[in-house]
Amino acid sequence: MNWSTLLIPVIQAAILVNVMLIAAAYMVLAERKVAAWIQNRIGPNRVGPWGLFQSFADVFKLYLKEDIVPAAADRTFHAMAPVISIAVAITAYAIIPWMDSVTIDGVSYSLSMAPNMDVALLVMLAMTSVGVYGIALAGWSSNNKYSLMGGLRSTAQMISYELSMGLSAVGVLMICGSLNLVDIIRYQMEHGWNVFYQPLAFIIFLVTALAETNRAPFDLPEAEPELV
Repeated sequence: MNWSTLLIPVIQAAILVNVMLIAAAYMVLAERKVAAWIQNRIGPNRVGPWGLFQSFADVFKLYLKEDIVPAAADRTFHAMAPVISIAVAITAYAIIPWMDSVTIDGVSYSLSMAPNMDVALLVMLAMTSVGVYGIALAGWSSNNKYSLMGGLRSTAQMISYELSMGLSAVGVLMICGSLNLVDIIRYQMEHGWNVFYQPLAFIIFLVTALAETNRAPFDLPEAEPELV
């Protein structure tokens, strides 16, 4: 048995998951810092120098908090819902060709888990769309009509922007003539790239990406005024 064929994907997955989780933690911290600056207040600044460890403290706090499950909920699907959303989000990054292959002892290794996939862009759009099921499943498995309506509202918002996001990528496909992310990146390296190639598609993609993640000003599913 060639152990390298088993160990390399495991190492790739471990690196990918840890890098993405750490990057997400610091992107949340950066968002909180910018929001504090815009709102003329002090952001996270207590945990670590300049508040750099605040995201890790938040994760540790959430890990220790009690997991409250509604009495009438389906516990299996209720626990499965967030796993689906997180797993799909991380899996989408496995398709991205991060850099060229690395040669070690004459053997070439790729840092991407699925390098040079012919329909990589379609697979990525499909994977990001599956995350909607986690939101809908969470509301349905709670066995509560209000949770179900909340999940459906979040699902409706995420689905409503999927078509616009997919169409915004059509211009890039027409220019590059390929669904392969490696070919798209090579075209960018050879011909250069900026937002003026597809200005309308760039704006549409930026807006739909914000709406997909339910970030401000598209954070309607959080229902903060209603909660207050």
